[in-house]
Amino acid sequence: MHTFSTRTSRDAVRVLNHPLPPSFAYLCTMLPSFNFDHSYLSLPERFYSRVNPTPVAAPEMLLFNESLARELDIRFGDSSDEELAQVFSGTTLPEGAKPLAQAYAGHQFGGFTMLGDGRAVLLGEQIDTAGKRFDIQFKGSGPTPYSRRGDGRATLSSMLREYLISEAMHHLGIAGSRSLAVTLTGEPVLRNGPEPGAVLTRVMSSHLRVGTFEYARQFLEVDDLRALTDYAIDRHYPHLATAENKAYALLEAVMDKQIALVCEWMRVGFIHGVMNTDNTHIGGMSFDFGPCAFMNAYHPLTVFSSIDRTGRYAFGKQPGIAQWNMGVFAGALLPIIHEDDEQALE
Repeated sequence: MHTFSTRTSRDAVRVLNHPLPPSFAYLCTMLPSFNFDHSYLSLPERFYSRVNPTPVAAPEMLLFNESLARELDIRFGDSSDEELAQVFSGTTLPEGAKPLAQAYAGHQFGGFTMLGDGRAVLLGEQIDTAGKRFDIQFKGSGPTPYSRRGDGRATLSSMLREYLISEAMHHLGIAGSRSLAVTLTGEPVLRNGPEPGAVLTRVMSSHLRVGTFEYARQFLEVDDLRALTDYAIDRHYPHLATAENKAYALLEAVMDKQIALVCEWMRVGFIHGVMNTDNTHIGGMSFDFGPCAFMNAYHPLTVFSSIDRTGRYAFGKQPGIAQWNMGVFAGALLPIIHEDDEQALE
């Protein structure tokens, strides 16, 4: 049975009442100890920006998923709550981290736009004892070059929601991101009013999205798109490395994964809420649990997101939207499916 612990009650955590001196903001620590690799840095630099998380004034560990840490072979040893809070708030970088924000684009509610990690930073890829690779990403860790005038922060309520939903989906047997920690920042976040701020540590097989391929197609060169395709195959579908047409084989594999994923959503009455192409993972993972919900009573037109005024992402429309998103993915891959546009379309 899955268990997680808070490691401590909030009352027992020593709150830091003043910011760390700048000279101490990024001291490396041996605890917790990660086994980081950084394969994403092998892609052309236009796919990312190197950026550090922004230190916070009073980090406080609220939730720490010890069982997941053990599965990932993250060794936290005798780390105190204060040390864990420093690391998982982004205030102290763990040894071996090479933080970056990923660039991507996407169709949001049907309209194309340039995006990117506006409030998330990828620390690195944890390699577990079986050799499996998992992204370790902070969400709500401060502004990045893709923040578009946003503050790069997240509210405690939204991060707790993602923690709860992601762990629920995992234990329902549905592929998706996991949550390793929720850390209070000690700083308010202004939304409808001041709210407590928090950083979520998200764990995922990668953060490669349909929107990543849209970005390469629209803004980069064909060679960059080909490099991304090779990287995606190597990371998620290595058996396709010898395929005669690797881009077309990748399209078929991703379609199969999306079909399986949405079938699972429909089975349990899950409404993702925001099935934009930037939230469509090429490995068939559920992620970015924002305005999502489980239906209490069956109705195919149930909508949960307050911004989905037309019902585009209603529960019963999710299979059709998955098909639409795969059409966008196919369009992004066209230049490397065949050099002749008409033959690529055929």
